[in-house]
Amino acid sequence: MSLRTVLQKTLARSYTAGPPEPSTHFKITLRRSAIALGERKKETLTALGLHRRMQTVYHQHTPEAAGKILKVKELVEVENVPASAVRTQSEQRWERRAPRGYSIGGSRLRGFS
Repeated sequence: MSLRTVLQKTLARSYTAGPPEPSTHFKITLRRSAIALGERKKETLTALGLHRRMQTVYHQHTPEAAGKILKVKELVEVENVPASAVRTQSEQRWERRAPRGYSIGGSRLRGFS
């Protein structure tokens, strides 16, 4: 997926007019580590798909997902988001990526020639 298509999708989502979309997914981000906690909490995090701090996953609104979130509510941050805001892992990676290349704004060497 190219950067251009990711940006087009993002802009299309942000400029849509009309009634707001209903929230259909949980955006779950692991904020605290589970190192000193019991195996059950660690297994719950693994079942949610969370393996490292600051990792974000999306789950549909289901009783199973809500129960898992309640088990580890002290460790995670949860937001309700519409289906259009759900990002795949590769889309999240593209959004975090720095722009390619570099540009020189000014150079002190130009005055010496």
